[in-house]
Amino acid sequence: MFVIANFLMATAYILDKVIYAYMMIVIIRALLSWVNPDPYNPIVRFLYNVTEPVLYRVRRALPLFAGGIDFSPMIVILALMFLEQFLPPTLVRLAIAIGT
Repeated sequence: MFVIANFLMATAYILDKVIYAYMMIVIIRALLSWVNPDPYNPIVRFLYNVTEPVLYRVRRALPLFAGGIDFSPMIVILALMFLEQFLPPTLVRLAIAIGT
């Protein structure tokens, strides 16, 4: 059973880092929207390609535009913060329960 417990611990660690990295990508994307970057820049295209599917779904589900401000990045960041606080600790607790 310790193998499953170690696997869950490793999964929790990696999931925590992936959620944090995606949160940083969304923040960078939101900051870039303020300066109107070159759309042909490969870094900008990568950021848009990675974040646009999630942001588009949030915009479609909750059309929150107030004075031209898009609140979808904030909603996605809040959801990622919730997932970061919920999923990895839950997996760690599960791994501890299995390991004992």
